[in-house]
Amino acid sequence: MRKPVEPGREQDPPQRRSPVNRFWKAVLGLFAAPRVNMREDYEKVRRLQRQLAAPFIAPARVIAPARAVDYEVPSENGTHTIPVRVFHPKEQLRDEVLVFFHGGGWVIGDVDSYSPTCIRMADLTGCVVVAVDYQLAPEYPFPAGLQDCYQVARQLLEDPRPAGIADPTKIVLIGDSAGGNLAAVTSLLLREHGHRQPTRQILLYPVTQWDHNPETSPFDSVREHGEGYRLTNTEVQDYFELYTPDQDRRRDWKVAPLMASDVSNQPKTLVITAELDLLRDEGEAYGRALEEAGNTVRIHRVDGALHGFIALPRISRAVRDAYDAIIAFLDEERDEAAPEARA
Repeated sequence: MRKPVEPGREQDPPQRRSPVNRFWKAVLGLFAAPRVNMREDYEKVRRLQRQLAAPFIAPARVIAPARAVDYEVPSENGTHTIPVRVFHPKEQLRDEVLVFFHGGGWVIGDVDSYSPTCIRMADLTGCVVVAVDYQLAPEYPFPAGLQDCYQVARQLLEDPRPAGIADPTKIVLIGDSAGGNLAAVTSLLLREHGHRQPTRQILLYPVTQWDHNPETSPFDSVREHGEGYRLTNTEVQDYFELYTPDQDRRRDWKVAPLMASDVSNQPKTLVITAELDLLRDEGEAYGRALEEAGNTVRIHRVDGALHGFIALPRISRAVRDAYDAIIAFLDEERDEAAPEARA
């Protein structure tokens, strides 16, 4: 049984880090998140996200409406339905189905604002992408959003036909930031409750720890990259205030999976982190924890990248780097089986 990671724990030797000079840091600082009070302005941020995404969604709906199909999954307790959008690639190259949980600190983001990212994900991987529009805090704090993700994943793994999935063994959980957190915790919950699990999961710069105070965090990236970049320590703490108002519950592994005492029997995992992201070290620490527990893990750090880079255009070097790693990960089993097939 692995002991939870607590502040003050001695960390593994740091990985190689590319130098970032002052000029480049100043340039990157131009892309920092606006200094808003997320606890007061989250509704404004949601509206802005939808407005920015709208021009990309409408043409896709007009030109090829069949590429994005909506349906709903009943919640476990029957109180509501969970919207789900299925994105089909221009050319399907792989049988895997990527079940995607979006980021946004459990507070912002939705299936509309993430549609450009999901369309790009479908086209670049050649996979069907199933995006889950889970309930957001603060209207629906923890564990509401997690329960939605768990319910959709469980249904798709047990009865995938509503989404047009032929083979549940091809389902891959994927999420970015808070969505990476939800993917990791969903996998742990599926194991805990004895349900069918996905064979693979992809965690993009996931939230795995509860403490992002630079004075008490065990991670150097919180101190090195918590100000002046895309995501700040203050913003993360605001998200936690909205998602988990009860501070004692933030140490729960269902909120911070790095606190789990047992992370064995998990899917084959790809963890992708961003070099200039305050969440970098905790994401990589979770990958190492999975590996120490006997799981198969790949950890890939994208040099020079900021938090949230997966939403950038496909011409971005960071996006190309990440998708090269994702495609290699998806094709691993096929490549391993190829010699046997030839024999």
